[in-house]
Amino acid sequence: MDNPLPSRFATHVVGNQPPPLAELDLFTTDRALTEAVAREGAGWAQPDLAEFGRRLGTAETLELGRLANASPPILRAFDRYGHRRDEVEFHPAWHATMALYVGQGLHASPWSDPRPGAHVARAAGLLLACEVEAGAACPIVMTHGAIPVLRAAAPRLAAGWLPKLFSRAYDPGFRPVAEKAGALIGMGMTEKQGGSDVRANATRAEPVGEGAYRLVGHKWFLSAPMCDAFLVLAQAPGGLTCFFLPRWTPDGDPNALRLQRLKDKVGNRSNASSEVEFQDALAWPLGEEGRGVPTIIEMATHTRLDCALGTAGLMRRALAEAIHHAEHRSSFGRHLADHPLMRNVLADLALEYEAAVALAMRLARAFDAGEDPAEATFRRLMTPAAKYWVCKRGPAFAAEAMEVLGGSGYVEEAPLGRLYREMPVNSIWEGSGNIMCLDVLRAIARAPAALEVVMAELRPAAGANPLFDACLRQLEARLAAGVAEEEARSVVQVLVQVLQASLLLRFAPAAVSDAFCASRLREGGTQGAFGTLPAGLATGEILARARPG
Repeated sequence: MDNPLPSRFATHVVGNQPPPLAELDLFTTDRALTEAVAREGAGWAQPDLAEFGRRLGTAETLELGRLANASPPILRAFDRYGHRRDEVEFHPAWHATMALYVGQGLHASPWSDPRPGAHVARAAGLLLACEVEAGAACPIVMTHGAIPVLRAAAPRLAAGWLPKLFSRAYDPGFRPVAEKAGALIGMGMTEKQGGSDVRANATRAEPVGEGAYRLVGHKWFLSAPMCDAFLVLAQAPGGLTCFFLPRWTPDGDPNALRLQRLKDKVGNRSNASSEVEFQDALAWPLGEEGRGVPTIIEMATHTRLDCALGTAGLMRRALAEAIHHAEHRSSFGRHLADHPLMRNVLADLALEYEAAVALAMRLARAFDAGEDPAEATFRRLMTPAAKYWVCKRGPAFAAEAMEVLGGSGYVEEAPLGRLYREMPVNSIWEGSGNIMCLDVLRAIARAPAALEVVMAELRPAAGANPLFDACLRQLEARLAAGVAEEEARSVVQVLVQVLQASLLLRFAPAAVSDAFCASRLREGGTQGAFGTLPAGLATGEILARARPG
């Protein structure tokens, strides 16, 4: 029986605190996302996404994300007797989260069950998943990007692996793939001396007959080392080549991957990232010798979109927490959300999220279009542009949302700190901001018709807003005149914001599109703090649309 303290020891009554933000459907409460799914061709997936959103939004699932990050993976390089193990040990919460994501098909569904809108449906599911636990998305994203490369470059090899990769059974066991219910793929590209300059890679690949090679070298980052196989770059006799390197050899022995240590990362702590050495590791080429970079770019086009989707998911969780707190917490006689300046901050965050969703889902539709020339050109140009700007906005977005919660947002019991630490990896992973912007310039230089494809996407919104019309004219003239390298970031920023504005003008309520244009397309655009929307905008309507429940 409880024995409460005598009343004279009672120091306070807990009040003026919001209830937990849990037990809600993350999908149907997100109007920007549900509308984008229907608009971009995946309306058929909405019931399944709603069920997934309900599972993700339970207190139990949200707790899995917290536990997985509070208990990072551990490298078991050796057993107690000194034998090599090279295994990674995870908290049960990681495995439960992975089982949920694989069971939803986020790693392979557009390839295993192709249909109109499949990429849009999968994109929405990934965004929802990243609201809960973004670290587990790493092996999911790698596998999704690797499957089309494997299938196109090595069809005979793919035939044996695709049934396991398509499986929705998560199997974390460390054993040959033939003995497993499902498989996942990781990636190792960068080395100590090269970083983004993968052409400086020094890992050697020597042919040993029957199409196989032996790899000797290292990787400074091997992403998701618990996976069943990896795409890696190495120097073959004919130049830099992409290889498929399994954890186990066909003879049933562990391949010669020696995990040296796990990275102690700023964020993304639930997921293992490792340093590895290859000591005559067995691998098979994906494509011709010397074509490693074009092969990896094919994979990166998919994973870069996922970076933008992951950032958007983190944004949504941060925005939901901020709005929920502000609508339940009172100060100076009224709720925080009723203070005009706080409404300005929250509405500004809501605009940024809605623009990110509109852009990412439009790009997902471009992937559904397959080899349609215009859509292929559009995704080749706009995917690195979207990754650059959406991901660049992420850390400032999370910091502002944390500030809404004040001191209670700056402690680890709240999710804002984890969201904030998670944001930068999407800017760094799969190519930093400079790499993305230079990639945009290269895409324009190699395919000048790409500009007309993008302009054709923008022009349907012409006449809807004078700020948009002026920016569109300026952008078209600036791109036609040529862009110097040192201007790449500023031009790509404007390109993305004008495209976001065009999508919002065409498909979002006027309160949203007008506010976005008034804040992002005015002279100089939005580059400073959130909460600087011009006076007189319909912030109440914007917030009502963004409310998480």
